[in-house]
Amino acid sequence: MEILNNFSLKNYNTFGIEAKAEQFVAVHSVSELKCILEQNKNQKKFVLGGGSNMLLTKNIEALVIHIDLKGKKILKEDADYVWVESQAGENWHQFVLWAIDQNFGGLENMSLIPGNVGTTPVQNIGAYGTEIKDTFVSCDAINIENQEIRTFTKEECNFGYRESVFKNEVKDQYIITSVVFKLTKQNHKINTSYGDITAELAKNNITTPGLKDVSNAVIAIRKSKLPDPAELGNSGSFFKNPILLKTDFEKIHQNFPEMRFFDISETEVKVPAGWLIEQAGLKGKRFGDAGVHKNQALVLVNYGGATGQEILDVSKTVQDTVFNTFGIHIEAEVNII
Repeated sequence: MEILNNFSLKNYNTFGIEAKAEQFVAVHSVSELKCILEQNKNQKKFVLGGGSNMLLTKNIEALVIHIDLKGKKILKEDADYVWVESQAGENWHQFVLWAIDQNFGGLENMSLIPGNVGTTPVQNIGAYGTEIKDTFVSCDAINIENQEIRTFTKEECNFGYRESVFKNEVKDQYIITSVVFKLTKQNHKINTSYGDITAELAKNNITTPGLKDVSNAVIAIRKSKLPDPAELGNSGSFFKNPILLKTDFEKIHQNFPEMRFFDISETEVKVPAGWLIEQAGLKGKRFGDAGVHKNQALVLVNYGGATGQEILDVSKTVQDTVFNTFGIHIEAEVNII
C-alpha cells in the first residue's frame, strides 16, 4: 500500500470537483484496512467509497482511505431465499445487475443508483418504493479506533428515511467492510407501484414484468431524468423529500391545493422535493458553472468548472427559495464536506 501526498480527488467524486487530499491510500482487503488504521492511529482520517454522495467544498486535510474491497458470494440458500454477501467496494449498480442475472429479487427497483455497496446502509438508499432495509440482513464494520470487527444487525442499524445508526449514534466510528442481503429466488415481490414504472412497462407492452423488466424500466426512467456523472458532474438527488406532520401539511395544502404528496403514516406525509423546486421556478436554472438540472430539479450539476462552494451556494438558494415560497424546509441528502 502506497500513501500518496497532495492527491487529486477529482476522479473520486461524481461531482467532478477539484479538491486535494493531504494523503491518500486505497485499501483492497480488511487486513490492509486494519493495518492502515493501526499505523495511523493518531492521524485524522476520511473514509471514501464511491464518491457519489458527497460535495467537496475544500481540500481534505486528512488521510483519505479509499475502500476498494471487492468480491461477492452466496452464504446460504433455501428453496425461496438466498443470502448474498458483497464486499463494500463493489459498484452498487453492477451488484444489482449481477443479482438480477442470478434471478435474485429485491434490488431491481434500485438499479442505476450511483455509489458502492458499502455506503448503501449508511443512507438506507432507496428508489421507486424500495429501500435497502427491505432486503438488508447485516453488515460487518471495522472500529476505527481499535480495529475490531462488529456485525450490525438490521435492528441495530436503526434504519429510517435516508437515515441509519451510521449517520447518527456511531457516526465516524466504523467503516463498513461488507453487507449481507436476503433476496428472493422465486415468488418475487415485483413492485411497480410507482406510476413512472407502470408507464414505462406499458410503453413496452409488458403486462407481467419480471426482475429484468422492472430494472430496465427503472434504468430508462433514471437515464431520461438524471445526468450521467461521467458527462455532467452530479451526485444524484441532492435533497431529501421533506416529511411533514399532516396537521402542518394541511395548512400549507390549503394555499397550494395542487401540491403533490404521499401518505407515509397516519400522521405524516411526504412531499416531493423535486416538485417544490420546479414550482419555485428553479428547474434548469444555471448559476455560472453550477445549476439545477433541466430534467430533474432534485439534481444539482457541475457544468465543468464549478467549485464545491459554488454548488453549495446554489443548494442554499434552492432551500431559501422553496422555504420562502411554500414554508417548507428541504434538507440536503448528500454529505457536505
